[in-house]
Amino acid sequence: MTTVEEGSYEKFLPEGIPSSQMPFWESLRAHDIRVQRCDRCGTYRYHPKDACPSCQSRKATWAPLSGRGTIYTYTVVRRAPSAAYASDLPYALVHATMDEGFRMAAGVAELNINDLRIGMPVRIVYDDVTPNWTLFRFTST
Repeated sequence: MTTVEEGSYEKFLPEGIPSSQMPFWESLRAHDIRVQRCDRCGTYRYHPKDACPSCQSRKATWAPLSGRGTIYTYTVVRRAPSAAYASDLPYALVHATMDEGFRMAAGVAELNINDLRIGMPVRIVYDDVTPNWTLFRFTST
């Protein structure tokens, strides 16, 4: 997708991100998605956390993901949350179970919302929306 200047991008962007979570956003910008993985028990921490929800360890590594998963559920949005999204209507938000065993949510790219099905294989694609922000979306495999 086309990158636009930061000030002209009107859709929602992350705000107030703690520095401890910036490696996730930096990995998106590098088109190499990574999430925390507990060094003690191997549990993935998405969204980033200070301590593992399984064993409470504070040690984690930013591990690369396969970027592949399957649709767990989805919703079709028919009312825009702001005027910036009106031209996208209707659009879908997907919750996918990643191959690594946890769920992530994102919009879709290059997919007709009428073709979405629970259990459908998807993969992550990157959307460089501004020079400083890259978001991820799901598309078919």
